[in-house]
Amino acid sequence: MAQVLEFKLPDLGEGLTEAEIVRWLVQVGDVVAIDQPVVEVETAKAMVEVPCPYGGVVTARYGEEGTELPVGSPLLTVAVGAAASGGAGFGTPASGSAGSGAADPALSGLASSGLDAPAAVGAASGARASGDEDEGSGNVLVGYGTQAPPARRRRVRPPAPAPASVPVSPPAQAAGAGGDPGRPSDGPVAVISPLVRRLARENGLDLRALAGSGPEGLITRADVEHAVRAGASVSAPAVARPERSPAAAPAPAAPRASGTAVPRAGTRIPLKGVRGAVADKLSRSRREIPDATCWVDADATELMHARVAMNGAGGPKISLIALLARICTAALARFPELNSTVDMEAREVVRLDEVHLGFAAQTERGLVVPVVKGAHGRNAESLSAEFARLTEAARTGTLTPADLTGGTFTLNNYGVFGVDGSTPIINHPEAAMLGVGRIVPKPWVHEGELAVRQVVQLSLTFDHRVCDGGTAGGFLRYVADCVEQPAVLLRTL
Repeated sequence: MAQVLEFKLPDLGEGLTEAEIVRWLVQVGDVVAIDQPVVEVETAKAMVEVPCPYGGVVTARYGEEGTELPVGSPLLTVAVGAAASGGAGFGTPASGSAGSGAADPALSGLASSGLDAPAAVGAASGARASGDEDEGSGNVLVGYGTQAPPARRRRVRPPAPAPASVPVSPPAQAAGAGGDPGRPSDGPVAVISPLVRRLARENGLDLRALAGSGPEGLITRADVEHAVRAGASVSAPAVARPERSPAAAPAPAAPRASGTAVPRAGTRIPLKGVRGAVADKLSRSRREIPDATCWVDADATELMHARVAMNGAGGPKISLIALLARICTAALARFPELNSTVDMEAREVVRLDEVHLGFAAQTERGLVVPVVKGAHGRNAESLSAEFARLTEAARTGTLTPADLTGGTFTLNNYGVFGVDGSTPIINHPEAAMLGVGRIVPKPWVHEGELAVRQVVQLSLTFDHRVCDGGTAGGFLRYVADCVEQPAVLLRTL
């Protein structure tokens, strides 16, 4: 007798609480092996493949591609045991039909909760969007294959009781003239996720004015989105969902209360996944860090000659970004103030013992910052190999959360965009970022004569709480000296 086991979205680490299904790797009826990847998900940190701990026949999948699931939600069910090897007795639906999943207790429990049941259970996943890979120029500019977004995105969450302090009446209870009697006049309103509360806040909607369509009256994202589209007034007692009152339409002359956002025409792109994480981090950095920027032009001709000589001597090739990283670690050893973070609760600057060097990589999914761990202990050859590994992982979308966290200082090679300078936002909670512009031939006074040299602009954006301009200037001048005369590095080797 086979046993049906439920596999839930595991904890992906780094404090991540949810993930979006990007691509299913198995179909209902497929035989899977233990630890075989079954789904590709995108978190706020990276795109990862999730392996299944069970071996057997897939009997149900939870969520379509594009669906967001919280950690701990069901992903799929697998029949294991004697009958599972051939898939007999599991009633796999015919191709193209959506199975009800009634024989699966996990699925029937989800359906009875009133949440969206996975429409794709027992059906073929359908055509998947595909895109062309595009590699950017330079060492750190990488691209992802593009994917067409799903036509509709839904949240599927397991049923949960409303908090004891927030009694919520089901939508079947009619609200009187004074509003919903089951909803308190003060305190938080129960919503199906924090994103729903934020969406309502951004659009100026009062959640108490909405009638939740979720279990026990929980307000869902669809409720808020419909209210925004309908232009409902915050003073209205309830907002009806279109499927409940097909003929109902918002009153055209209804007065709009002050503070209610008027929906604007245009394409709305959700800030989620990597793009949302970048937005949150950069906003926090701009709010919390009093940054300043200094810059200098440097003659990089000798550095370029040194790289040619290194690569001409045989062995693994040395990348330019690896040489710049080696210069950074030498400079941080002289100016450790810039390899630190600020603990405002303790009102302390924490100087860090190790250098974990991040480098900015622009991808079609957004800006990511892979981290070279233990950069201070690596030579140019080791740094080149690690940069190559992380760049390839970024290109293919296989960076892990561990690859994207723990940085203490960032190297930003924005010269790959064809620009000379920039004043970047510091990667919170770090204290500084070195920017490198494009290296181009320019007129330059060399040994008392005008000559054409390879010139680069270097900039340092730093947290003014950890040091003053003298320290920042000393760091940047040392970096420029090493770029102009690579032999200066011999002092620290």
